[in-house]
Amino acid sequence: MIFYTDRLLLRPWREEDAEDLFTYASDPAVGPPAGWPPHESVEHSREIIRTVLSAPETYAVCRREDGRAIGSIGLHRNDIAEDEDEYELGYWIGRPFWGQGLIPEAARELLRHAFADLGMARIWCGHYDGNVKSRRVMEKLGFAYHHTTEGLEVSLLGEIRTGHVLLLTREAWDAAHFGLTE
Repeated sequence: MIFYTDRLLLRPWREEDAEDLFTYASDPAVGPPAGWPPHESVEHSREIIRTVLSAPETYAVCRREDGRAIGSIGLHRNDIAEDEDEYELGYWIGRPFWGQGLIPEAARELLRHAFADLGMARIWCGHYDGNVKSRRVMEKLGFAYHHTTEGLEVSLLGEIRTGHVLLLTREAWDAAHFGLTE
């Protein structure tokens, strides 16, 4: 599946994206705040495309003008989103594209897909303490604070962190986008 926004194209990851992925995912300012280590090589990025980014409902965030991957966004099931009618939204974008509103733009389209096409009732989103940029994205999208968990093991980095979880319900999405009341 491919989605279009004003400035972006969201499409499945391809192995040919490995160099672009490495360019942005090797930056230590990108992965560690989200809980994963910087990529070490183009081959490492290629392996991540094959094993992680090939998951269903995971998309390369690409600029419409050239189709090059600059970030990632996806809907996932995990320990936060366990039920059939819910997903967790995850995202990141390369540092040169920070502050341009691109991830909120991509996320709005993916949330539309989750609620309208997939029939989801709840979308969860989480961030670790200190990841202010990620929290701002969630707030712009209408997510509301749900809970905080201390002592979370971030196994890929060998750290213990505090995590914050926010929730967006279908009712809240409908109210914000269609003027419907709960």
